[in-house]
Amino acid sequence: MKRLFLSLFIILGLSLSIIGYAQSTARWSEQAAKDWYATQPWLVGSNYLPASASNQLEMWQDQTFDPLRIEGELRLAESLGFNTMRVFLHDLLWQQDASGFIRRIDAFLSIAQRYHIKPIFVLFDSCWDPNPHLGKQAEPQPGIHNSRWVQSPGAAALKDPTQYPRLEAYVKGLVGAFAKDTRILAWDIWNEPDNTNYSSYGKLEPANKKALVEALLPQVFRWVREAGATQPLTSGVWMGDWTFPQQLSAIAKIQLENSDIISFHSYDSVGIVYARIQSLLRYHRPIICTEYMYRTNASTFQFIMPLFKQYHIGAINWGFVRGRMQTYLPWDSWAVPYIDREPIVWAHDIFHGNGAPYSNQEVDFIRHITHEA
Repeated sequence: MKRLFLSLFIILGLSLSIIGYAQSTARWSEQAAKDWYATQPWLVGSNYLPASASNQLEMWQDQTFDPLRIEGELRLAESLGFNTMRVFLHDLLWQQDASGFIRRIDAFLSIAQRYHIKPIFVLFDSCWDPNPHLGKQAEPQPGIHNSRWVQSPGAAALKDPTQYPRLEAYVKGLVGAFAKDTRILAWDIWNEPDNTNYSSYGKLEPANKKALVEALLPQVFRWVREAGATQPLTSGVWMGDWTFPQQLSAIAKIQLENSDIISFHSYDSVGIVYARIQSLLRYHRPIICTEYMYRTNASTFQFIMPLFKQYHIGAINWGFVRGRMQTYLPWDSWAVPYIDREPIVWAHDIFHGNGAPYSNQEVDFIRHITHEA
């Protein structure tokens, strides 16, 4: 009889474990996502890289990690009423020094917590240079927007399935280390996964890049869930028409069907952004715009933030402090570098490197609308 009860106890325990595992690795229900969002303030912030760094590797590597600058800049963010920042990570940092990377992320989170900021961490990114390398990063190219930003994984790893276990170890190890950390707002699985960088590095990209990403992206979502993440997952759609399911690209479909909360990018004017919001409301999930604000496209704080506030859409603009990333320069600087001139209007960024606002009127507006929320 004792053996029978023991056997039943083991079977019951295994069953409960399987049920718990299934729950932890499943996409959040619409209601769970709405319940989570109801506990959040209006989410407002910037995509963040300290002015002292030109890319993700320079931000996080031990020799160039700059907590003093990060402290000052996040203090500045809090002064605007910002409560989140979107921050990019990189798989090579885990390969280089996993324990050190975790310590630096923990230090960053401690700084952010002091200023009431919960970051969204981005795990992978398909934008800009497809050939990242560890160690000292090259100096920014004069007059060129975002000239040293690097992809994760790089083209070599993306094309080589034998490297996928390394990528899995990065995702599960890093997410696992912070899976229950309440200082983190969310995990952004892959930034613009189907971006082929045609105007910058297009000739260096794998010819079948989209097919490779399409096969890998669902696995990355699964890895993050298997690592036990308690924070919501997302990956932002950024091109195409999202109005009808049959119009979605294969990758956009994967993004929208696997995200707990919906995110998108739009550097467009109010009318276009409004249409984007309407196309995403049908998913009945919280929505965050994780990239916007390109001044010469009429994508400005004054035009776009009131629309986001009206619909309770999270608002995370591109660029915070002018620095080595050089994203105050427009995209066309890749064709004609701004070597001997300043742009008439900054493309992105809110502050000069010394903390002075690019526009006092703009900063006053941001403070007013965030403190009204």
